[in-house]
Amino acid sequence: MLATGPPLVDWGIGVPGSRVGESAKRPDPEEQPPVTHPSATDRRSDGRRLFAPSSWPEARFVAGMLRTETVGGLLLLLGAVAALVWANSPWSDAYGRLARFVPWPGGHGLHLDLSLQSWAADGLLAIFFFVVGLELKREFVAGELRNPRQAVLPVVAAVGGMVLPALVYVAINTAAADGAPAGWAVPTATDIAFALAVLAVVNSHLPQGLRAFLLTMAVVDDLFAITIIAIFYTEHLSVLPLVGAVLPIVAFGFLLRTGRGRWWLLLPLGLLAWGLVHASGVHATVAGVLLGFVVPVRSRTGRSTGEAERLEHRWRPISAGVAVPVFAFFAAGVSLRGVDPARLFGDPVVLGVVAGLVFGKAVGLFGSTYLVSRWTRAELDGEITWSDLLGVALLGGIGFTVSLLIGGLAFGVGTERDDHIRAAVLLGSAISAVLATAVLRRRNRVYRRIAERQNRDADRDGVPDIYQDGPAGS
Repeated sequence: MLATGPPLVDWGIGVPGSRVGESAKRPDPEEQPPVTHPSATDRRSDGRRLFAPSSWPEARFVAGMLRTETVGGLLLLLGAVAALVWANSPWSDAYGRLARFVPWPGGHGLHLDLSLQSWAADGLLAIFFFVVGLELKREFVAGELRNPRQAVLPVVAAVGGMVLPALVYVAINTAAADGAPAGWAVPTATDIAFALAVLAVVNSHLPQGLRAFLLTMAVVDDLFAITIIAIFYTEHLSVLPLVGAVLPIVAFGFLLRTGRGRWWLLLPLGLLAWGLVHASGVHATVAGVLLGFVVPVRSRTGRSTGEAERLEHRWRPISAGVAVPVFAFFAAGVSLRGVDPARLFGDPVVLGVVAGLVFGKAVGLFGSTYLVSRWTRAELDGEITWSDLLGVALLGGIGFTVSLLIGGLAFGVGTERDDHIRAAVLLGSAISAVLATAVLRRRNRVYRRIAERQNRDADRDGVPDIYQDGPAGS
């Protein structure tokens, strides 16, 4: 899904005359006539363009995914706002009782005596991470990440966008006497649904290349996030259930590969794998990613779509429209009544999370992408400028779903520090959203012009003209 056009890395000698790093000298696109977009053939022959439109099949796939995630992001926002309003209303006790309600008190022996809030985090988010696993499998097998050269940009950007926020958080919390370094991973995650919802609200016609980059970077970000959860936030590990989970996961993949993947077989296997991973002490959402990894991407029966794409098409609406909004409803309900602002904003955990999301994410994503461009001698595509990338980097500072999940794992759900984490994630995400909106909205006229050109279909065959020149149209 990375829209970088052809491979980025020139493994030989760099081509002289690259203009990377001279963005300050570029004329203002607002004052210039539209730049003719390079043809698909030109894009394929020049391996040094960042954020060029991807191939037509990839562009269609990304567009469909973005539509679902955008709707899901709006539902996520609705769930979060509803939780905040209810938790700070005169009926806040009812919200707390609902979140703490245990549907199955007798499930203690199976570690399933969970509250509704825990079911949302451990159960429903497993669906979200199953879709993430399917995305990752597709990217590594048939997407842009299968080519190491094309994978450089989103991987390096994701790493930079996770390392710097973590360092900012740790620096603030190690310098404070009452700091809590255990929450270092909270500001490292990007919530793509939330970010796309912000784009939808501000009506930004962000170019397809930048949207695809944001989406692919967020997928890699999710991979690192689930790895962090599995490694750093597993307190008590029971080996036997974890080993036992291998059997239903392998059987799940085997049935799909042999064409016997009936839902009444797959669903019990998925639930069994989830239950065993949960019993092992590893966070149960890891089971979702592992199940997604074993789904075959390429079709063995001659169908146009493989099992991974078919399952993703089926489960993404459930993930984006149900699982994540319900989790947001139970996770975002932090009561601010009676909270001492001095105590809240004096907490190094709050300062670390807010600074990590707003400053660390933006600088990490922007800086790592700029370094890749210098290393590869790549130029920005067409009318895209570094200020556009800054807007996207600020969107990366919108953390919600995974950030709140990690906060609960680090400090315990319902603790004062967990409440502070939730407030900090909401505040940091809101600041990042406002800054991103300010940066991107001023370029909307240019974005509309780019979108009109990229969507132009003179021959009315359903395929935009820019995808019909050369290999990109294939």
